[in-house]
Amino acid sequence: MGSEGHAVQIVDVNKDDHSFTLNTEALAQILLDPEVRDKHVVVLSVAGAFRKGKSFLLDFMLRYMHRKSDDNWLGQDNEELTGFSWRGGSEPETTGIQLWSKVFTVQKSDGTEVAVVLMDTQGAFDDQSTVKDCATIFALSTMTSSVQIYNLSQNIQEDDLQQLQLFTEYGRLAMDEIFQKPFQSLMFLVRDWSFPYEYGYGFKGGNDFLDRRLQVKEAQHEELQTVREHIHSCFTKISCFLLPHPGLKVATNPAFRGQLSEVAPEFKEYLQKLIPKLLHPDSLAEKEINGNKVTCRGLMEFFKSYIKIYQGEDLPQPKTMLMATAEANNLAAVAAAKDQYHKNMERVCGGDLPYVAPETLEEKHRFFHGEAVHTFTSTKKMGGQEFCDQYQAQLQRELDEMWVSFRKHNEAKNLFSAFRTPAVLFVLMCLLYVVSGVLLFVGLTTFALVCDCGLGLLMVAMLLWAFIRYSGQYRPVGGAIDQAAGVVLEQATEMLNKSRGAPVSVKKKSS
Repeated sequence: MGSEGHAVQIVDVNKDDHSFTLNTEALAQILLDPEVRDKHVVVLSVAGAFRKGKSFLLDFMLRYMHRKSDDNWLGQDNEELTGFSWRGGSEPETTGIQLWSKVFTVQKSDGTEVAVVLMDTQGAFDDQSTVKDCATIFALSTMTSSVQIYNLSQNIQEDDLQQLQLFTEYGRLAMDEIFQKPFQSLMFLVRDWSFPYEYGYGFKGGNDFLDRRLQVKEAQHEELQTVREHIHSCFTKISCFLLPHPGLKVATNPAFRGQLSEVAPEFKEYLQKLIPKLLHPDSLAEKEINGNKVTCRGLMEFFKSYIKIYQGEDLPQPKTMLMATAEANNLAAVAAAKDQYHKNMERVCGGDLPYVAPETLEEKHRFFHGEAVHTFTSTKKMGGQEFCDQYQAQLQRELDEMWVSFRKHNEAKNLFSAFRTPAVLFVLMCLLYVVSGVLLFVGLTTFALVCDCGLGLLMVAMLLWAFIRYSGQYRPVGGAIDQAAGVVLEQATEMLNKSRGAPVSVKKKSS
């Protein structure tokens, strides 16, 4: 399975100064792959404290994604578990955020294809991580995921709920602007559940248990009441799954490598209920921001915008998080509009397609430019009209730059344009050769000699132009020859038009 992808570190945490770095290049390799970049993305993230089996769980998810057509997707009894790096012990294995390098494409029952990204996070809580480190990693994973699995051990404690406080404040602000829930799915996964006689394993017992834990009571501190009140209003879907202990052999054997033969039968039973439920094609929830489904390309913009606001010494204010979301929302709309324009123009004049008449190309450009701007303006965006207008102006500038590039690319395919200079020089040489012969015939030797000198100069110019085109040297000289040939052609065309009685303005228009 390792050959079918590997874990890629996309967010690093510097333990010395507690700063965060986004590995943009690695992220781009995953999300901007031509096969998936324009597909709507499902981001399934597992977050929580270290050494609680997040990577272990994700590796069973990987196994399911590779073998979902096989009833025995869990594998053979003695098969070692590979994928995201994990091991037993008390030291953390994952720091920051990792993505699986292979993005899975899954077809839903309605025929649409989505891209599934698996994310592993360090929930920190180790002796080298600050409260800000923990909150930042948790914030980044929650804000970029469509399904956040909150991996907890044995119970849901008060401090586990307090980790969600930053989001509930952000969510309240976001709802004032977009009037809908800012986050999608939050699932509390309680590992090593020891009270099945009170609440049974699985989703039913978990949801009953969660309802009780999220009850607002008068005796609670006001802060805890607020968190509870806002959790439901911030997430579209909230659930809880109670998972039994995997067995003492898993917990205490340092040589354990994920073999199912050493995992408790009860754990395997509930794992087979949990993972297909999460990853079944029709259970997959695409990432949405402000009601817009996000593509892999758009997700890249959200990562870049969010990482900037977590670089300071303090946790960002919910208002700052809201502005970062608005920025990424607008940048994603710009990227989608540009991509639409680029694809449409490529179909008209891209690659090896033949030369297109300039008038036709400009007409196509105006139509596709209008379509791209309409795509941007019709996308629901955050930040208000004035804020969005800045990004529309940016889109206009970038579309104009792309148009210049397409026009030049098309012009380069015009054979006459490419060979205009040698054609003009050749015609002039032929003309001088004929004139020289006529002058020599009528006895005007001196004038014939002048024509022969001109003919020689034109031959030198032709050879020099060919050398410059071939070698790329002395380009200013080549440019001067091109310009001179252009002037001669323009004068000749003007004289021809005059001789036909056509107005000069008509000539200029047609050129």
